[in-house]
Amino acid sequence: MEKEELEILKILDKAVSDYSVKQAIEKIISRVEDNLNKNQSEVMAWEPIPLDLYKLKLPDEIKSSWVFILRKNTITGAERHPNSRQRMMSYRGQGDFQTKPGNEWISHLMERNSDASPENRWISIPHNVWHQGIVDNENWVVVSFQTAGVTELIEERPESDTENSFHRKKYVE
Repeated sequence: MEKEELEILKILDKAVSDYSVKQAIEKIISRVEDNLNKNQSEVMAWEPIPLDLYKLKLPDEIKSSWVFILRKNTITGAERHPNSRQRMMSYRGQGDFQTKPGNEWISHLMERNSDASPENRWISIPHNVWHQGIVDNENWVVVSFQTAGVTELIEERPESDTENSFHRKKYVE
């Protein structure tokens, strides 16, 4: 990982670690869990985190933050963001967050352990890189930072195995 990117992850890690921020995130997690439980067919649920919730000044390129909960015993399926770089941490639980920058999936095992290095708790995914979560036997809570704003963040998912045609949507309309 490049030194500059690692420095950004350290700032984001510190921002999420603030006690009052954690309390606010826990309230968001509770709502997202309720949403996921109500929608049993969905593999994940999410809600944006207001940027003004963070006490620490975030890097200028950060335009949105999110709580995602990935359902236990699932593979979320391939997705990418054509208009955003995603930086994501394992907040509660663990999983394998795979990326596909070329033709092969690359595993990135992530866990929530404050003693672990940022490389083991965070992942940074450039624009247009396919990614997917593989979740074991408990829901996996992640906090994500994006370079696209809440109403601009686009998700693309392949409509077939070829990845040449895809479905596009925004997380918040």
